[in-house]
Amino acid sequence: MRPVTFIVFLFVSLSAPGSDKIILVLGDSLSAGHGIAPEAGWVFQLRSRLSMEGYSYKVINASISGETTHGANSRLHGILKEIKPDITIVELGGNDGLRGIPLAEIRDNLHEIVEKISASGSSVLLVEMLLPPNYGAAYIEKFVAVYKQLGSQDNVILAKFIMDDIADNPDLMQSDGIHPKAEAQVMMLDNLWPDLYPLLEKDVDQ
Repeated sequence: MRPVTFIVFLFVSLSAPGSDKIILVLGDSLSAGHGIAPEAGWVFQLRSRLSMEGYSYKVINASISGETTHGANSRLHGILKEIKPDITIVELGGNDGLRGIPLAEIRDNLHEIVEKISASGSSVLLVEMLLPPNYGAAYIEKFVAVYKQLGSQDNVILAKFIMDDIADNPDLMQSDGIHPKAEAQVMMLDNLWPDLYPLLEKDVDQ
């Protein structure tokens, strides 16, 4: 008899006391905290900043290292059956680009992800991704255009590249040259915060 393999997706929930609003993070290794302690990652630090700023949100990290837009799109229906986010941060596409996946496929997957999230009633914060220069100017330009196009939709806010001022600094990168060190995580959150901030809502009694 062939063995049966069960795949379990672990949602890491970081809750503020009494919080009922939810921020979902749907990303890859940059959001999953590859190579660093979980509490050092920018998603974990997001919960702390929200609390310090007076926001009561539960932060659910559904990010997986190595995730692609296709993989995230495939499991999104199941995620949205379990939780109803108020805000969803989509940090995807980097692995697609590094693998040279056709741009039309990346665009279609991201479009479907955005539409599913919007249909659930959640705001969408799409994080723009960039590629190393060795992938060629033509491909990189068209890759960036995918995000610009999706970001122009009324139901999407386009956030700046989360690795801005980090990816080109070897002192902030792990030895693989791809993943940021723990020291860079607060910078990643700082890059994201200005675009996330307008979507946040404080409790009426605060």
